[in-house]
Amino acid sequence: MNKRLKIGIFMDSFYPNVDGVVIVIDNLAKRLAKYNDVTVIVPWTETYKEDKNYPYKIIRIKSHKFLNTEYKFSFNQPRWTSIYKKLIKEQFDIVHIHSPFMIGRLGLKVAHDLNIPAIATMHTLFDYEIRKLFHSETLVNQILNNLITVYNKCDNCIAVNNRTALEYKKYGYKYDPAIIYNGTDITEVKNKRKAFEKVNRLYNLNSEDNVLLFVGRINEVKNIFFILDSLKLLKENGFNFKMIYVGTGPDEEKLREQIKEYKLEKNVILTGKITDRELLSSIYARADLFLFPSTFDTCSLVQIEAAINETAGLFIKDSVTAETITDNVNGYLCEENRIEFKDKIKEILSDKKKLSKISKNAKKMLSRSFDDVTLDTYNLYLKEIEKKKNG
Repeated sequence: MNKRLKIGIFMDSFYPNVDGVVIVIDNLAKRLAKYNDVTVIVPWTETYKEDKNYPYKIIRIKSHKFLNTEYKFSFNQPRWTSIYKKLIKEQFDIVHIHSPFMIGRLGLKVAHDLNIPAIATMHTLFDYEIRKLFHSETLVNQILNNLITVYNKCDNCIAVNNRTALEYKKYGYKYDPAIIYNGTDITEVKNKRKAFEKVNRLYNLNSEDNVLLFVGRINEVKNIFFILDSLKLLKENGFNFKMIYVGTGPDEEKLREQIKEYKLEKNVILTGKITDRELLSSIYARADLFLFPSTFDTCSLVQIEAAINETAGLFIKDSVTAETITDNVNGYLCEENRIEFKDKIKEILSDKKKLSKISKNAKKMLSRSFDDVTLDTYNLYLKEIEKKKNG
């Protein structure tokens, strides 16, 4: 990075809330901040601690909880407010927004007033969560049209894979976005034997246990109950397994209740949030198969994290996040059907030699670091700044 830039990154969610987009922003900002001046503009929340330990500047904006969700929203910031004037004084070279909500819109307005490029990353398939909140198709379409307007007003957009770009075209995005795949900051465990022993000890596993794994928000949109339904069938078939759910979320208590209802307490482990990246890497390595039947995600970080540790994943055929998966080559695919999913798990774990080969292919074909993502993003910044200068 031979040219130092002043970069404003705008997002409507941030620590202490943790999700894939927050992790992407943090890793992008950290790496950009080594050679650039980076300011991250995010919601204020009553539970956050001081932001002194980040290698980039943080500006927080007053926010409020949105309905019965884990998300925050901020009010519009008119040009006469002190926070807006403060942002204008930053004199950014480029603005990068990561959501189309109030803080993302604020970033777009700042970019227009400074006459600098605004780019946006398309992270999320919004219609899934919007349909959970609102049951009127007319209202859902109005909200989607409103959100996609933000992307159409940007100078360029980044889609995290080709399928995401196609989905946004369906929403009404008019252009061809740049494609920059996600990466990860997680590294492969150095000593697998020690990692296996540690995870076995922590979660009371035996070395012969078939270990299945999900990592992510404990939220219905991730198809966590679809997994549980399949596991119930798996147990009824007399198949030996241990399932680990890593993460927290709004449906955690509901998941616990269903585990009890299905009498899977001895088979299923809920770890809660794990912030220790080395421990998380060890859990990925210990797992025989990563289960990720989400049809909500676009380019999930967790499937890359699993691949780094030579753990292949099982995904839903034709889901957006499965775009990089070729069945029986670098992972596995099946229909979104509980019986088929259960049968596929049995089939995969019955051929450990084939599973080992596919897991090695997953590492070789899916591994990608945030360093690569950052460099691709920085080069796009330069391109958009040059285009803006040239009119």
